Amino acid sequence: MTDRKDSKLWGGRFERAPDARFDAFQRSFAFDRRLLPYEIAVDRAWAKALEPIGIFTATEVKQTLAALDKIAARAESDSAWVDSFGADAEDVHQFVEKALVEELGPLGWKLHTGRSRNELVATDFRLFVMDVALEIKLGLIGLIRALLAQAKAKLGVPMAGMTHLQHAQPILLSHFLLAHAEAFTRDITRLQSATASADACPMGSGALAGNSFAIDRAAMAHGLSFSKITANSLDAVSDRDFALDYLFALSGIATHLSRLAEDFVLFASQEFSYVILPDEYATGSSLMPQKKNPDAWELIRGKTGRITGALVALLTTLKGLPISYQRDLQEDKEALFAAHDQVADMVSVAKGAIQTTGFRDDLWLDANGNPLTNAGKMTEKIRRPNFGTLQIEITVDDPKAYAAPWTITMNQPIVLDSELLDYYCLENEKDVRHLEGK
Repeated sequence: MTDRKDSKLWGGRFERAPDARFDAFQRSFAFDRRLLPYEIAVDRAWAKALEPIGIFTATEVKQTLAALDKIAARAESDSAWVDSFGADAEDVHQFVEKALVEELGPLGWKLHTGRSRNELVATDFRLFVMDVALEIKLGLIGLIRALLAQAKAKLGVPMAGMTHLQHAQPILLSHFLLAHAEAFTRDITRLQSATASADACPMGSGALAGNSFAIDRAAMAHGLSFSKITANSLDAVSDRDFALDYLFALSGIATHLSRLAEDFVLFASQEFSYVILPDEYATGSSLMPQKKNPDAWELIRGKTGRITGALVALLTTLKGLPISYQRDLQEDKEALFAAHDQVADMVSVAKGAIQTTGFRDDLWLDANGNPLTNAGKMTEKIRRPNFGTLQIEITVDDPKAYAAPWTITMNQPIVLDSELLDYYCLENEKDVRHLEGK
């Protein structure tokens, strides 16, 4: 095997070097280095696949696998080496090949036989999404458990349920907490769908038209923990639906976290004072020493736009592309990486804040004392046959006072009696059992 004139994976027909500014502009190693573990895993699988078809000898496979293991170990333990050695790498694929050539000489180039970076990056990216979707799923399970623990601890505490931010009907605090938990269980389902969307191996698709070697694609897919191979090579190298699915799942999580954050920002205000912000998840003011600000929740709420923006950005990139691989697809990773990192942090912070937040049970009870909140349930009771034809009227002594809560008098008092409290406790116990089952 003869030496190549440089370490690029392309360039045989070019006579002049690329413009320096353009060369820097088109490089992606600064961010796609994150795919390095997956690139090495795919390289291992490809080396094994080349032996049965006579491209690699058994000795060459052994040497290549040993070199890949050495590169993986060094990259994991020495980030400074990755920085310096990868300073002139165009992308993660060139980085690994350059490192292989340093270890093996010309044999390092041989691994690229019969394959394209188009299929490589699609495979690496799918493996990444499958891994990180599980990471977020486990984080959500922790958050749901934190909500469930608080719901159990506050099972008997009633609160004024609201619609339009107006007191509406009495519920339990646990019912409120479990409502948020329910939304996060749907997010887990969407993460599972994104994982299923990514679960197909493109290797063997070539640049766009498949592979002329008798590569055992099914064996490669199995070795990389895919359940199947992609069906169409032209689609496989350009499909980023799995990335869209993952970003959609992340956007849903961020939206639900933002709604949870909004509730706690309101409840921590002096106008509500329902919750006690934990010192660990709050900050103060440089000017007003009395302040305790719900910064954890506000930042979660604020970061949600970035996650939604990542989804819209990728949709916008994809909508104008013809079928097959286009270099525009290099822009699919940075926003997704950032969105994943942000959501992982948001879920972790929300879990910690939920676990350490205090609840003012006395104020929850006081808020539930608004007699109007029981009107709906009392109406249901009154309409039952055993309650006869009792008529209840609500009169307001001063119409102007209606703007203030609880400034009313009633001909017949409506209170949260023991039967109603038992009813709400029963409903929330069902919720708790339902969430525990998930």
